[in-house]
Amino acid sequence: MNAATATGRLPVTGAWRDGDPPGRRRWHPAGRPLPLEAGGELPGVRLAFETWGRLAPDASNAVLVLHALTGDSHVAGPAGSGHPTPGWWDPLVGPGRALDTDRLFVVAPNVLGGCQGSTGPASARPDGRTWGGAFPFLTQRDQVAAEAGLADALGIERWALVVGGSMGGMRAVEWAVSYPERTGALLLLATTAAASAEQIAWAGVQLRTIRSDPGWQGGDYHDSGRGPATGLGLARRLAHITYRSEPELGTRFGRAPQGAEDPWRGGRYQVDSYLDHHAAKLVRRFDAASYVTLTEAMNAHDVGRGRGGLRAALARVTSPALVAGVDSDRLYPLAQQQELASLIPGADRLRVLESPYGHDGFLIESEQVGALVRELLD
Repeated sequence: MNAATATGRLPVTGAWRDGDPPGRRRWHPAGRPLPLEAGGELPGVRLAFETWGRLAPDASNAVLVLHALTGDSHVAGPAGSGHPTPGWWDPLVGPGRALDTDRLFVVAPNVLGGCQGSTGPASARPDGRTWGGAFPFLTQRDQVAAEAGLADALGIERWALVVGGSMGGMRAVEWAVSYPERTGALLLLATTAAASAEQIAWAGVQLRTIRSDPGWQGGDYHDSGRGPATGLGLARRLAHITYRSEPELGTRFGRAPQGAEDPWRGGRYQVDSYLDHHAAKLVRRFDAASYVTLTEAMNAHDVGRGRGGLRAALARVTSPALVAGVDSDRLYPLAQQQELASLIPGADRLRVLESPYGHDGFLIESEQVGALVRELLD
């Protein structure tokens, strides 16, 4: 991975793998196999995680931060050895910031099935072989169960706050429903109680682009020298269009060509170049099989499954809660957050983040998000 990235070639996988620099990561190895909602179990589970601040003697100051689809445990801090990108919520975490590490203990795990140190398709099975295409189907509940094991290992009986956006918000609401006694407060950003048909449709096209790449090899490409970089790049291009808003793309790029390129003669528009840039960035730091695993888990998200429906499930939430959406989000529209706010007993009303950036607004509008964090913690 590192050699390919250094030479500019797209790597077989952008996953963190044993032998790579650990960076700030720590690991929690589960002592027993994890039973899975779809049946069977996952052996040899470990979660990579990072922490900031100190845990209080009574463990009352712990905050759980849950990342979105292509995020990881590196919420705060610079890029560097072991961390290809800076912290994705860096303005929120640190002394005097909304998640004030002078008084809070912030914990961010890399999700189960991810590719930055936690057990996933690019990691080794107990017998030493790479999981690859044999990695089992996961749901959000499986991922939350693994995170509960991490909380146990850290001595945290109850989180002061569980916060997440997008896929992280799916896990946050699962935490509040599965473990209401362990969720002290809840912040849900740009997320939903259940994946919609349109969200599943967008995701399904992305899954097909990856699986149709000859480099996919049924998911068993990690040690072959050739991966599905083209498919993953196309998936990222499709996804990124849904992450931003049409007005923003129009204002930033319009119909302008990319430099001296002529779109009438095979050249690109500026917006094409923008998508190419984000596709290449993701291929260099992510794993296609993790993208598939996590996307399928998001498609399976339905907090009401087996619990009598959404209303009955969300009635289990006992913590103070804030639900916020982004006014320009076309992937997770405000109606989905309105449903959450109306069904969660502790949520008084929907909060709206004003942003031109679409779904990505929950990552970008740090001042508005910080104000919501402070409201729950102060």
